[in-house]
Amino acid sequence: MPDDALGLAMLDRVRGCLRAPCVYRAGDDARGTAGDAHIYENYLVPSQRWPAAKREFVDSLRTPVLDVGCGAGQHALAGQERGEVVAFDVSPNAVRAARERGVEAAVVGDMFDPPVGASRSEPSAGGFETVLANGTQVGLAGSLDRLADLLASFADLVSSTGEVVVDSYDPTRVDPERFFGYRPDPREGVARRSFRVEYGDLRGPMLDFVLVSPARLRAVATEAGLDVRGVTVPNAESSYYRARLA
Repeated sequence: MPDDALGLAMLDRVRGCLRAPCVYRAGDDARGTAGDAHIYENYLVPSQRWPAAKREFVDSLRTPVLDVGCGAGQHALAGQERGEVVAFDVSPNAVRAARERGVEAAVVGDMFDPPVGASRSEPSAGGFETVLANGTQVGLAGSLDRLADLLASFADLVSSTGEVVVDSYDPTRVDPERFFGYRPDPREGVARRSFRVEYGDLRGPMLDFVLVSPARLRAVATEAGLDVRGVTVPNAESSYYRARLA
């Protein structure tokens, strides 16, 4: 597999400090304050220091939760205070970081082939009340058709009363000149974003996201047999939004 640059940076930061500069790179553009790629801010802030809105959001997720692409486990840690959480990530080092931070059920797995049954404590397929895919990672589906397939696979994992929670950036509100890794798309409400993570000599894979507006997401969700029940914009100055599908 490609070098696990981001996962290793998470693990090193959990264990004390980064051993080398870590940046997000899109072409010649590199981002990361003091070369740390905001590892702490994005993945490791303890829940006691979260803004009230973030804490309220995570507390609203009904357990059992399947945390898809859990990273260093910040949502899983907060969620398991209230009930059962199963977390997985494609990065072995991110999973190590999550475990070392105290996530009780964390396994390595790909969201396109979720490791259902990988943990003895994991509910059976169709038994989760929440499938959480936070971090705009569903955009890694790469196309609208594949995004519909991914959402449909998540729908198979929730109970009849459950929900799928995803997020994205709204291309209709993005400033192309300032949005890191932005790539245009001729379709209304669709754009792309590409970048990779570099940690010292490690070069992570190029990540290519498809970004969809809430309107586009509604159409894709319908194709997947889901309804968008709510869209939240945590920061009115940002194009970021979160959607709850049922």
